[in-house]
Amino acid sequence: MIKKFTKAFSHLDVARHPYVPALGYGALLIALSITIIFAALSVTQRYRVNHELGEVLARYQHHGSSSPTTDQRAVNDEPQGSPFLQGSTVTVASAALLQRVTSAITNAGGNVVSSEVEPQDSHSADGFVRITATCEIEQDALQQLLYDIEAGMPFLFVDQLVAQAATSTSESGRMRIMLAVSGLWAGVKSQ
Repeated sequence: MIKKFTKAFSHLDVARHPYVPALGYGALLIALSITIIFAALSVTQRYRVNHELGEVLARYQHHGSSSPTTDQRAVNDEPQGSPFLQGSTVTVASAALLQRVTSAITNAGGNVVSSEVEPQDSHSADGFVRITATCEIEQDALQQLLYDIEAGMPFLFVDQLVAQAATSTSESGRMRIMLAVSGLWAGVKSQ
């Protein structure tokens, strides 16, 4: 094999063309330099990715290990109580729902115009108790009212909201709101 290699390049006369080996050596150096540069860039990129992942892991580990004050704050932020409407009968649960919605309207600075408990059908097995309330409230307090209804305990759902803007200046900018609210009664028996 060496004989074939020397025979193939025997026509090149190094004495006549001294730049050929120099060009080959230069090309080899350039190829090796490029290889080293790409390897260094690859190592640098992997280091950077590992460093970023280490920072993310440290944040997750720090987030997971919370102090007692952080745990207490998290407990205080969670609504307290049962997620279901309480009451031994559907009538008591409806009264509790009506009281909860009326209290939320009053806390938001509104006044209840009318309220009604929607009757439960004997074949209604979904377990939800529904009420409808009409109130007058300032436009700015509407968001607070909706948050108070849906963020507290028991879990309540605003099924329908109809808002009517004030039509005269004598109403002092209060809107008339009709709310249909429902909550799940804990006393319902699953079949």
